[in-house]
Amino acid sequence: MKKYKTPKLTLVGGGPGDPKLITLKAIEALESADVVLFDALVNNELLHYAPHAQKVFVGKRRGWSRYSQDEINRLIVKLARKCGSVVRLKGGDPMVFGRAQTEIDYAEKHGLLVNVVPGISSYSGIAAYNKVPITERGISSGFWVLTATNSEGKLSADIDYASQSSSNVLILMGTRKLNQIVSRFKAHHPEDYPVALVQNGTLPSEKTVVGQLSNIERLVDQEGIRNPAVIIIGEAARHVRPGYYHEFIGQEHSFISKQIS
Repeated sequence: MKKYKTPKLTLVGGGPGDPKLITLKAIEALESADVVLFDALVNNELLHYAPHAQKVFVGKRRGWSRYSQDEINRLIVKLARKCGSVVRLKGGDPMVFGRAQTEIDYAEKHGLLVNVVPGISSYSGIAAYNKVPITERGISSGFWVLTATNSEGKLSADIDYASQSSSNVLILMGTRKLNQIVSRFKAHHPEDYPVALVQNGTLPSEKTVVGQLSNIERLVDQEGIRNPAVIIIGEAARHVRPGYYHEFIGQEHSFISKQIS
């Protein structure tokens, strides 16, 4: 007779990219999972922590998605009732631009137990990884963290407010809206106001570009910077090392930095 398992959903933050930045609690959740639903920005190496679980890709890529959010919600409930423990593995922190609340609400409405395991968010993890202080005494006492677009795919109205601030601004997934973002900031800051972009942060393929409002669009185009990338605007951008990427070397996976020629 098959043992009954309590239907359960655990939302797990997979961190900004480097698989070693996942938490012990997240690993425990994956090891005990019966099913793992994972997103496009999740490092697939993390799936090795769930060797016996069924893995289902439910992520979105540019211009294409296998499941809508409503379909993901229904799939979570269906698989939890059938299999038991479902882990919803998301990049970064599930509660930061992760559409977590709609999944939590739907799961709890249908009787699932729900837990959340925090992860290192991409904005803070990528900044720290690159030794970039997003707050600094005497320079910036706070910061803004925004997603570039709203639910309709248009530039977020909050960017207009953030552009008027002297605090550092970090914008996620905004590379395709960079020209609009730069235009908003030029209305309130000088041409030499610092801007940096970090693509594939914390991964071996990490790539950076540093400039100013006056030239960042040209530099991004020149270096071929694409999403996923974090845009850093403000004094913090001065700390990003321009034209560097990290590379794994040896069995210990140590990091070296090389300058892009």
